[in-house]
Amino acid sequence: MLKVQENMIVEFSAPLLERFAEVVARYPEGRHKSALLPILHLVQAEYGWLSVDAMDKVAAYLGIQPIEVYEVATFYTMFFLQPKGKYVLEVCRTGPCCLVGAERIMKHIETRLGVKEGEVTADGMFSWRGVECIAACGFGPVLQIGPEYTFYENLTENSVDKLIEELRHKAETN
Repeated sequence: MLKVQENMIVEFSAPLLERFAEVVARYPEGRHKSALLPILHLVQAEYGWLSVDAMDKVAAYLGIQPIEVYEVATFYTMFFLQPKGKYVLEVCRTGPCCLVGAERIMKHIETRLGVKEGEVTADGMFSWRGVECIAACGFGPVLQIGPEYTFYENLTENSVDKLIEELRHKAETN
């Protein structure tokens, strides 16, 4: 598992703060909390994930309580609250996909990568997690890989192995 300082100290850059100001300006005075989601997206794009320090600084910037940021960041699965791999394999874990093998696929990914859900491989290449419905119930088990959210359907252990090797090769050639 990749060792990363999970409580890193965050200092927002001047260009990032300028982007925050642009986002906040879209909302009426007194409604700055409405900028929370787009600002969290900007922070995650800059740092790769949302540390507690980053969320606290967002709260301070918007003049809201840290718990208000935590509530939003923990509600949406698009936000990562710990470091993640270059490729995050997100496997649908809802009923229809589980009926056709999603739990088996998640166990296979854990074994194949050698990391538990939410952990990062030693090379920083992969992490994985179960997510709620990704709207492909007829093609399960299904996984997606962001940030462009490419979907892979009708998964088997062999197709997962092939996907992992393709991603490794892609990373090596880039």
